Amino acid sequence: MPNNLLGEDGFFFLEVDALCKSPVVACAPEAGVVEVAQKMREHRISGLVVVRDAVPVGIVSARDLCDLIAVTGGQVGDRRVAEVMQTELVTIPRSHYVYDAIFKMAKHNIHRILVTDSGGRLVGMVTDTDFLGLQTRSPLYLTREIASARTLVQLRGISEQIVETISRLSRSVADTRSLVHLISHFNDAFTLRIVSLMEEDEGLSLPAGAAYLALGSEGRGEQTLRTDQDSAIVYADGLAPEALATLDRFAERLVDALEEVGVPRCPGNTLACNPEWRHSLSAWKERLAQWISVPKPESLVNFSMFQDFRTLHGDVSLERELHDHVQNCIQRNALYLPYMARHVFGFRARVGMFGRILVERRGEGRGKVDIKKHGIFALTQGVSLLALEQGLFNGTTWDKIEQLGTRGIFSANDVEVFGESFSYLMRLRLSMQLRALAAKAVPTNYIDPLLMTPSERERLRSALKGVNALMKILKNRYRLDFIAR
Repeated sequence: MPNNLLGEDGFFFLEVDALCKSPVVACAPEAGVVEVAQKMREHRISGLVVVRDAVPVGIVSARDLCDLIAVTGGQVGDRRVAEVMQTELVTIPRSHYVYDAIFKMAKHNIHRILVTDSGGRLVGMVTDTDFLGLQTRSPLYLTREIASARTLVQLRGISEQIVETISRLSRSVADTRSLVHLISHFNDAFTLRIVSLMEEDEGLSLPAGAAYLALGSEGRGEQTLRTDQDSAIVYADGLAPEALATLDRFAERLVDALEEVGVPRCPGNTLACNPEWRHSLSAWKERLAQWISVPKPESLVNFSMFQDFRTLHGDVSLERELHDHVQNCIQRNALYLPYMARHVFGFRARVGMFGRILVERRGEGRGKVDIKKHGIFALTQGVSLLALEQGLFNGTTWDKIEQLGTRGIFSANDVEVFGESFSYLMRLRLSMQLRALAAKAVPTNYIDPLLMTPSERERLRSALKGVNALMKILKNRYRLDFIAR
């Protein structure tokens, strides 16, 4: 059914509700285990969802009942489901996309997932059999291929399949936000599989009390294809010397392995294998405090790279401590946000009188527009700066735009304009990368407006105006005209 609904590719971007099977056989927590066993037998199923006021609170399987019988010697007459049910549930809202369900099932290695409405009430279920027939074209298939890969050579081959899949999906009904999320999911899966292979094949693992951090676009979870590595490591104070030595080897090997499977190193060397980006918790706190208290150009650049950090592997409590520390430093240094805003303002979009798109006058981009530097970067950094002021650290630029709208920092119109501008620029960059890869050329961020159709050029102009509308908010909010240069 679903494959014919929007075509095989469009299927991934259907809402889960389109596949949802209902009703689901369920019981209350107070139900007796004998009654539940009879219900399983009647419906010829191996498990039941446990609900309270229509909200799923657990699941009980035939195996759970068998274990109970074994423990009690069969004396189960007055036992209740609440005593044996498993309470760790994986659910998905009915409004989410099919690809979200696929990822969750692959991540948790499960074959079915419960579907809920906006109030968390059970409305149905989807299973992996709903995705049969998609074969190698399915993100679920590719995710499982990554998880089962045994060598870096295999992972490199899978990365080429992913490029083909993204290329095909980009020509379908897929929206930009979903595509970017899909790419980021694959990139996370690659990194985590390499970490597993390092442990399985080389006995090399990240020591306890340490965290591998994704930075920049990877930290925000909004990558396009062929994005450079940006990473760091934080570790607990007092880590033993042998653990530190292992940490150094881990960082070097992981960065090398990612490069082998096709993820380039950061040209600026913002990498976990660089000692400048690998510190103890107290050393990171000291460094962050220095960057924020003395907003020199170099410090602003370093912090803008670090501020969207996310734990990809390891001890997530270290991330939380760093977030708290950053927030305290920002509150103690009132001038930091205005100086960072001025730094971001310097990357505003180049739109001249009467909306004319201004191009580079010299260098490799002569006659072209750098949509990353004077478009995507300005948007992501401007939004992250405002989010930082509000204590919002996690999520994509889209997420933060919506959160800032909820807090009244952006108007409803701002949320729409900034979201659409970001989506267009990200989609344009992805399309440019796909065309370059198809031509076996090196992708760039430069585009020649004269080679665009009038409608494409108008959309670019509109997106760049959206960028500058955000820059105007920064200019007014932080009174940039009054900051000494």
